[in-house]
Amino acid sequence: MRAHALPESCCPDSPPGHSAGSTPDPLGHSAGNPDPVLWLWEGQAVYLGPSLKLDFHTGSVLCFAVGVDAPFTVLDERSGRWTVRSATVGPRTMHRIDSHGERMLFGYFDPGASRARAIVDRMTVRHGGICLTHDAEADVLRLTGADEPDPREMLSCVSGPESGCVDERIVDAMERLRAKPGAMIAAPELAAAVNLSTSRFLHLFSAETGTSFRRYRLWARMLHVGAAVADGSDLTTASAEAGFASPSHFSDSFRAMFGLSAAALLAGGTRIVVERSR
Repeated sequence: MRAHALPESCCPDSPPGHSAGSTPDPLGHSAGNPDPVLWLWEGQAVYLGPSLKLDFHTGSVLCFAVGVDAPFTVLDERSGRWTVRSATVGPRTMHRIDSHGERMLFGYFDPGASRARAIVDRMTVRHGGICLTHDAEADVLRLTGADEPDPREMLSCVSGPESGCVDERIVDAMERLRAKPGAMIAAPELAAAVNLSTSRFLHLFSAETGTSFRRYRLWARMLHVGAAVADGSDLTTASAEAGFASPSHFSDSFRAMFGLSAAALLAGGTRIVVERSR
């Protein structure tokens, strides 16, 4: 199903070819290009489609960016400027990305996740919180041009395969969080349910999932919102069902996680796909 949305990615864009008197497509995409899509699942999100306009900002998660059909320019707050085809921008790093083409790939990753660390390790140049040029850039570009791009294949190319969660107690805890995202389940309560002390549970949860209990719970709630919107719900209803205290709480959490406005998800034609864990 199509959500009426295109994420205000971590990056702005000034699509070429629009004169002052023309009326550009609100998504900035041309005829013949595939419709934009946003894939969501625990600990990560992947967007493929036109870039949007967004001024300098900081995000709370790692952003991996690829210029699908042309390079883009990364700018930081210290007048740094680099033109590349791939880059990562770390959490709390002030930046802007100017796209010189029509389509971009953006991946958003919890900074505590092992996949995020693996991606950064495969970048070849570093400038503080901004890293440039992935060592498998050509392969990533090939995958983005597929007729039916596979987000898991793209991520495996970028960072290597996902590591599975092997401890059954943590699998149980994850399933409980996903089953009741709106429930205010605290760590001590969940630890007791899987027969672990709170300290042992939190340590094991982080070791097995690659992210913290708190962040995983937030991802579970965001996933619920994405799935509900994909099924036709509105953001206000979906966010309340997911356990957010208010629309502003959801909006602030979403912006902090992705560096974009959740309301933009109702502005265009992006298809939202919720990927299930394997």
